[in-house]
Parts: sequence; C-alpha cells; structure tokens
Amino acid sequence: MITTLLASILNMNHLLPSLIAQYGSLVYIGLFAIVFIETGLVVFPFLPGDSLLFLSGSIAAMTTHSLNHIILIVLLSIAAIAGDTVNFEIGQRLSSHLTSPKWQRFIKPKYLHEAELFFKKHGSGAIFLGRFVPIIRSFIPFTAGVSKMHYRRFISYNILGGVAWVSVAVLSGYFFGNIPLVKAHFELIMLAIVLISLIPAMLVLLKRKGTKIDSNTEE
Repeated sequence: MITTLLASILNMNHLLPSLIAQYGSLVYIGLFAIVFIETGLVVFPFLPGDSLLFLSGSIAAMTTHSLNHIILIVLLSIAAIAGDTVNFEIGQRLSSHLTSPKWQRFIKPKYLHEAELFFKKHGSGAIFLGRFVPIIRSFIPFTAGVSKMHYRRFISYNILGGVAWVSVAVLSGYFFGNIPLVKAHFELIMLAIVLISLIPAMLVLLKRKGTKIDSNTEE
C-alpha cells in the first residue's frame, strides 16, 4: 500500500494534467470525490489530499489548462466540509455499537471516555487543526461523533477548518507551484508536503511513547 501511495504521489503531476486534457472540467468531479472520500470515510486516510490540492492549484495557474483556482477552493471546500460532516455522523451512529462486547476487543470503553473528555476540552481546536494533518484528519471528525460532540460546535469549526485547509493548499500551489525551482523538483516537493504534514502526528506519538516509558519506569 505504501509503495502504491508513493508511486501515485510521484506520478500525480503527470497524471492529473493528462486527465484534464482528456476530460476537461469533469476532473472537478474526480477531485471532489477524492477530497470527500479522504475526509468522509475513516477507512481511506491514506489518500494524498494535501499534495492533490497543491498540484491542482499549480495547474490552475497555467493558462494551458482549464482548472480555475476559485472554483477549486469553493468546490473542494464543500467536499471537505461535507466529508467531515458524514464522518461525524458515522461516528455518532456507530458509537453505541462500539461499546458492545464484540467491539471492545478493538476499541476499549475507556478510550471512548477519554475521547469525550478530550473534545470537551480541546474539541474546537482539534477539528480545525486536524485538517492539516494527513491520516489524523480522517479520524478527528469520526472521534468527535463517537464522543457526542455538540453538532453546532462541530460544524462551525468544520467549516472554518475545511475552507482554511483547501484555501491554503490550493493557493500555495497557485502562487508557488510554477516557480522554476519548484517545478524542477516537483516530485520531491510532493513528498516533502506529505512528510512535513506528518510531523505533528509523529511528535504526538513520540510524546505518548515517552509518557509510557516514564510511567513504566516509575512503576
């Protein structure tokens, strides 16, 4: 899976322009679907949303292609917001099932309780900032739904986070994606975007491991 993902990222800057040349504005539908699936279905956290948005923005800056950066921002913001909303609803509907005995082997009740406490204290910031972290952005709205986060609170930060994430990624590609240095090393830039966006998740993981080691040492 990792090999396939890396291959798709490396080939994306060649594949997307060819799809635009072949299908024109229909590519908007494909982009919408990818962003929606990544954010809306918790089982697809590995889709390269950041790289795709950046690449779409850089292509929109070219006069030889039909993509428009304003349409991209509006359309894909809707996809991101709708995706998180669906993910939230799935979490809410599955919450009662996740506490049943057959699910407790995979998800312990104490984890659900901790998630509920986390969203009562940090929920708003987590919904917004989670947008900018691959993999985590697919789980944040699901966990919020499981934790019974208030819907009005969720949807406000869902909208802010969705618009901010799409706008930053698309406009970064639009203004910087066609700089000669960036174009010459586009594949490396795509990988760098993925790796940099994973840093917060890696730091959290290392912090958790450090905490566990400290607690084991004290025992």
